[in-house]
Amino acid sequence: MNETSDVVVLRLGHRPGRDDRMTTHVGLTARALGADRVIFPDNAGGSLETVEDITDRFGGPFEAELTDSPKAIIRNWEGRIVHLTMYGERVQDVEDDVRGAHRGGEPLLLVVGSEKVSFDVYEEADWNVGVTNQPHSEVAGLAVFLDRLFEGEELEGEWEDADRRVIPMETGKRVEPADDADDQ
Repeated sequence: MNETSDVVVLRLGHRPGRDDRMTTHVGLTARALGADRVIFPDNAGGSLETVEDITDRFGGPFEAELTDSPKAIIRNWEGRIVHLTMYGERVQDVEDDVRGAHRGGEPLLLVVGSEKVSFDVYEEADWNVGVTNQPHSEVAGLAVFLDRLFEGEELEGEWEDADRRVIPMETGKRVEPADDADDQ
């Protein structure tokens, strides 16, 4: 979906039993709103399986993977790093700079925390960005940030190799085989 440089979401931290649903939703949100890939901690295999299943059924391209060293990904990232935190600069104050770097060919790593994020992540980030300075979900922060980054264009994306498609309706729910949706 993304026609510029890569946008990768790194889920930093995962507390099994407590973060299972939230970590999965980080991956699903990354996929649905235009990121190219999500990287989960190695103890989040269930989230990986769910995101891969959704990608298989509803299309891609999108990749999901596990890492045993998320901090090494941050240290070795060749591109720009955005750490999403409610303690960061206002998204509206930095979005043009981030978007400009991305459109200029810089791959973006979007770091989404779970438990308390260590100070070195704040130091490694090119931007520490808050979508609001009020308590909120990391999924909400990721969604708002991706929409700002892509200026709503991600909402028009086409999905390749989809087996199923959601059919927009005023009321009700309709999911059809992708072949039938093309005939509409």
